[in-house]
Amino acid sequence: MTEDVRVTAENSSSRLSRRGFLAVAGAGGALAATGAVAVAARANNASAEASPAEQAYPFYGAHQAGITTPAQDHLHFAAFDLTTDSRARLISLLQAWTIAAAQMTQGQEAGQAGAFGGAYDAPPDDTGEAAGLPPSGLTITIGFGSSLFTTADGQDRFGLASQRPGALVDIPHFPADDLDPARSGGDLCVQACAHDPQVAVHAIRNLSRIAFGTAAIRWSQLGFGRTSSTSASQQTPRNMFGFKDGTANVKAEDTDVDSQVWVDPAEGPAWMTGGSYLVARRIQMTIETWDRTSLREQEAIIGRDKRAGAPLSGGTEFDEPDFNAKGRGNEPLVAETSHVRLAHPSSHQGVKMLRRGYNFTDGNDSLGRLDAGLFFLAYQQDPRTSFIPVQTALARSDALNEYIKHVGSALFAVPPGAADNRDFIGAALFDLGTAQ
Repeated sequence: MTEDVRVTAENSSSRLSRRGFLAVAGAGGALAATGAVAVAARANNASAEASPAEQAYPFYGAHQAGITTPAQDHLHFAAFDLTTDSRARLISLLQAWTIAAAQMTQGQEAGQAGAFGGAYDAPPDDTGEAAGLPPSGLTITIGFGSSLFTTADGQDRFGLASQRPGALVDIPHFPADDLDPARSGGDLCVQACAHDPQVAVHAIRNLSRIAFGTAAIRWSQLGFGRTSSTSASQQTPRNMFGFKDGTANVKAEDTDVDSQVWVDPAEGPAWMTGGSYLVARRIQMTIETWDRTSLREQEAIIGRDKRAGAPLSGGTEFDEPDFNAKGRGNEPLVAETSHVRLAHPSSHQGVKMLRRGYNFTDGNDSLGRLDAGLFFLAYQQDPRTSFIPVQTALARSDALNEYIKHVGSALFAVPPGAADNRDFIGAALFDLGTAQ
């Protein structure tokens, strides 16, 4: 699009210029382009040899960071509901979030004046709790829920219904799901990952401030101790049951990452090309019951050796399980109802997901039991052929179901990255639609 169009609530019928959006009014809209250029330059000069605390990942690029990026140690995830029906204000929010995210991922403060440089009698642009802290590998990833396109009662608030991807389906209610609506769904999501929890929390806090009057947090989740490795350079971590998790899933370096994670142009719609689909599930673990279960039974339920992570059919962690191997009494060494067998790509036409989950502990319940578990995050090319069939098999037969309960669920379309400081996350979606 060549013309430079200023988006305002009074002129919401105008088409958006992706090259002129820095002129937009609203939170963050007045940020000078020169500041964004500096952010990009700093990102491009980030040293691959930097320590985890000093690492700054580029914000701009073909894909959003925080997907194939090596998984950081901490997470703050938030789902937002829009409190407006204005398409112009939604666009303005995404523009402002893009600007702020580009700054914060490079270790800068949000806004023009930051935490200390603004008018003394006005609220600071940045909340200040991350002042003096390094970037800590912060990535900020933004996604769109199905309700952004069509609400549960069929409303098309932003003129986007025709652009809803076919893969952005409503996740079915699986057997034994005990979903809390207050911990499920959302119009928008933001995933902030960092090596310092304060840096991740700071990111969500400031994006939430920017959203005031346009969107409000519906639910959020803090995570610690990643439960998956997204890079072959990382060791496989352990979940709250003490087992290595996600061994067989796709890594950033794998040759099939393009076909398993990124949306292909042929899949459509065009605005999602180079994006991905994110499934988020809050899985509560019955820690106390598991802790009283024998090691033998624990390993049989999972299908792996607890110490080494190797399949019970033998070998090392990354050896393929031999599901035909038999043991005493001619029983399969990897049980028919084991988690590994039911979730393995060989049971689902080779489909894999890129796992990015985190452990969580949110205090205790009224009976004194730990409110703890796995915040499952997985990126995939199409949830209809990956997460949904895998979870269907697990919900039906997984022996682990005795010890876990799914209490939160959401699916988001994660668009491709912003190309440069003249672009913003999700811009192509609005270029394709007709302004309302």
